[in-house]
Parts: sequence; structure tokens; C-alpha cells
Amino acid sequence: MFLEVEGVSKFFKIQQDGGASILQVIDNISFQLEEGSFLSIIGPSGCGKSTLMRLIDGLQKSDEGEVRIKGRAVTGPSPDRGMVFQNHNLMPWRTVIKNVEFGLEMLGVSKQERRSRALSILETVDLTGFSEAYPSQLSGGMQQRVGLARALVLNPELLLMDEPFGALDAQTKVLLQEQLERLCRRLQNTVVFVTHDIEEALYLSDRILVMGTRPGRIMEDIQIPFPRPRESALRASTKFAQLKQHLWSILQQSSFNNE
Repeated sequence: MFLEVEGVSKFFKIQQDGGASILQVIDNISFQLEEGSFLSIIGPSGCGKSTLMRLIDGLQKSDEGEVRIKGRAVTGPSPDRGMVFQNHNLMPWRTVIKNVEFGLEMLGVSKQERRSRALSILETVDLTGFSEAYPSQLSGGMQQRVGLARALVLNPELLLMDEPFGALDAQTKVLLQEQLERLCRRLQNTVVFVTHDIEEALYLSDRILVMGTRPGRIMEDIQIPFPRPRESALRASTKFAQLKQHLWSILQQSSFNNE
């Protein structure tokens, strides 16, 4: 199995007026993911989705349980995992291609090779003509594609995306969803994708995990039946609407039970 999350829990110590207390953010989460799959995680704010992503990436360590990739325990960040955040965190003083090259530069890749790889991945995300532009000269959607290119240029085994389209307008978001679906189908990426957007999760995913409110637990694990390639018309189908309503009802029930 490519990715295994086994019995993972996470606690944080928080300071309050009366002293320190322990807050459990996620509780005993377990799932497996096959190579080449697209998994989305949805759930209400504060349920621990982003914390789970950081545990998978190795940016944080679980207090209980273990995360494994290809049977190897995740003990810290690694170039075999690429992370794309909602805030793309591009360096404004570097051009697009210099931003994309940054990770390769940190790994000691030669100037010639990193330039070649960066140009290739910019072509993949349809930014060939913008390699010498600066982030401030790009739209929000284009900046997010630069962030995606920066992750993909490292050829990660696992692509982690934490609400990458959350700050974009509705039209740009839909266009990037469609581009990402085509891109991942072509590159056969293994993806874990966090989102608040049920429709986005349905359109992109092979499978969706629904998390409940804190401490975050998996409420339901749903296989998505739509074949690929996917087209915009899918969003208007009866089955799409039925699944969207089903997911919404699970989220509503979770929120109601925790009030």
C-alpha cells in the first residue's frame, strides 16, 4: 500500500488563564491510499484537516499512531512529498522560474538541470510565457499554478494540497479544478487534497474522507463512482447532486452532534 495512516492522534498544549490544558485535535484516524489515487478530505473548520496534512507531510509528529509511505515511517519532511498551500507563499523578489527552481536549488541540483526541469513543468501548467514575470504581475490563479509547479518540479511521490483554491474567485476556481483533474490524470499523481468545497471534492476525487468536528474523526469513507476523464457537465448530473446532498447531510449531522 502506498500511504498508510494508522491510529493517528494529535494533542496540543494550550495556555489559558487558569494554566495549561491539553486539546485533542484528531483522534485515532486510520486509512490507506493506493498509488495514483486522488483522495479529498472534507470537514468543518477546526476538525483537524490541516493538522492531518502536516502529519502526513512530516511537518509535525503524531502523538499516537504512525504514518507510512511505501512501508517507511514518516519522521520529517522529505522531497518525496510536495505541499501546496492556500497561500502560495511565492517569493516576490524572485521571478516565476526562480520560484519554481528554488527547491531544486536547495537540493544542490545543477543550474542547467534545474532550469530545464523548471521550464518543462511551467509548460505543463501552461505558464511557459511567464517564466521571467514576478508574482505581483500574475493573477491569483496563475500564482497558484506557480505554487503547484514548484511542488511538481521535485517529482514528489505524494502531492499534498491544503485548500489550494480556497482564496480564488468562483470562475477561476472551477477552471483550475478542471486543469488539475487533467494534469493529475496525465501525470498519475497520488494526491491528498483538503477542501471545504463539497463540489470541488466530488469533481476531483476518486475517494472522499468526511471528518467530524474536534477531535477530528473519520465519519465516512466514500468511493466516487464517476469515470475519468471528467467534464464540466458532470456537475449538473443527478448522481453528482445526490452525492453532494449526502455529503452535506453528513457534515450537518456532525455539526449538530457537537453543538
